[in-house]
Amino acid sequence: MRSRKKVSTVPTTPWRASLHNLIFEAETKAGKTFDIILMILIALSVATVMLDSVAAVRSEYGELLHNLEWFFTIVFAIEYVLRLVATLRPWRYALSFFGLTDLLAILPGLISILFPGFQYLLVIRVFRIIRILRIFEFLDYLREWTMLLKALQASQARIMAFLFSILIAVTFLGALMYVVEGEEAGFTSIPRSIYWAIVTLSTVGYGDIAPQTGFGQFVAAIVMILSYSMLAVPTGIVTVQLSAMQRRQDQKLTRACHSCGQDGHDMDADFCKYCGESLELQVIEDPLKT
Repeated sequence: MRSRKKVSTVPTTPWRASLHNLIFEAETKAGKTFDIILMILIALSVATVMLDSVAAVRSEYGELLHNLEWFFTIVFAIEYVLRLVATLRPWRYALSFFGLTDLLAILPGLISILFPGFQYLLVIRVFRIIRILRIFEFLDYLREWTMLLKALQASQARIMAFLFSILIAVTFLGALMYVVEGEEAGFTSIPRSIYWAIVTLSTVGYGDIAPQTGFGQFVAAIVMILSYSMLAVPTGIVTVQLSAMQRRQDQKLTRACHSCGQDGHDMDADFCKYCGESLELQVIEDPLKT
């Protein structure tokens, strides 16, 4: 199925087209080199944040690690701005999954100025490596990752309905156990009893709260048995969606739209399925050179 069409191609200047090919495309030598350098910087920045969380290392090299964190933050901020400049519709890229991930790779460092400790959330940069996997022989893995995300998105209504049912169930079980067991057994309130129901239903079982009465233990046993079937429900929902998508999967994941920066278009697509712009780029002369 072809993506929806617009009547015009997307005009851009040569320097913006070159910038787009460098930053977004991975099939050119320059684009692959850019992605490799970016991946190394991401790995080093995550390692820096992790080392900074070790007290012994921080006491010895705290200032160096702090400077490195700001260096990586500035580099990624510049890269983020260049990505916005390279796309013809910057706001569309900014609101996309990868656009938001790129932004979140910068924000913790800036927020840490006002709230110390926020910089440790910079480890979110590791998610940016997902996009760069395409430069290696990992296209099959990237394709499966893309399919999983789309399956989760397509199944979100059913999953939310399931989670809402779970919320109702744990609320009822928490209230029931609060009445049956009472404060003497550690069920000091309904919220704490709901916590017990969530821990039990998820099969985690910390053991910090346990029913003492016979009826309470009977209810707990029923919850434990039901938990296995309940945990299988979201798996089945996503599996069915994945099976349906697998039959339609025929994508070229490295072809990025010049307007919004999204990739994952069909092999025969002429227009972006996310923003509707033409995938054919019309390069116009730079007005500054005329």
